Amino acid sequence: MPRSRRTTALACLVAALWLIAMLVAFWWFEARYLRAFDERTALFSGNHLRLPDELAGPGNVRLVHFWDPACPCNVGNQQHLGELLERYSGRGVQFYSVQKAGSDGQLPQALRALEPLTGLTGSERLPASPAVAIWDQRGRLAYFGPYSSGFNCTSGNSFVEPVLDALLDGRKVLADNNLASGCFCDWVK
Repeated sequence: MPRSRRTTALACLVAALWLIAMLVAFWWFEARYLRAFDERTALFSGNHLRLPDELAGPGNVRLVHFWDPACPCNVGNQQHLGELLERYSGRGVQFYSVQKAGSDGQLPQALRALEPLTGLTGSERLPASPAVAIWDQRGRLAYFGPYSSGFNCTSGNSFVEPVLDALLDGRKVLADNNLASGCFCDWVK
């Protein structure tokens, strides 16, 4: 066999082995690190939510983040929630969090500025998490539902920024019942 044919055969063998190694590495990465999210549709109805007495009534805009530490969907909105904190905390928005009852875990360091909230009437009947509730300056529930629709939660597809901007501009918002598809985990089992 002439030298150029051997070189070509060896190059093809090396390329084939490299391609097989890349496919195995991709399969391993996908199996280890990528997880299918629970995309489903949930109906968020805020008729039953009531702030505790010390927060009810006129005041700042209040945003309440509902989260379950065991829910993989939280990963998708934690960066977005951090951006919301950075953008709105100095503009008259107070941030609170409600953790699923009976769950263990804590928010990431970047989200520790969210004040834990207890005594929120109706939170035990939440359909799914992650979710958000926003009360206006008069103490009325303005928005209740998901952060966004779909797998990813960013400022580009979020429902939250338009609601907060409208409330801070003095406009009325009433979106306390929402149907959305996305990555959600059951709140009540």
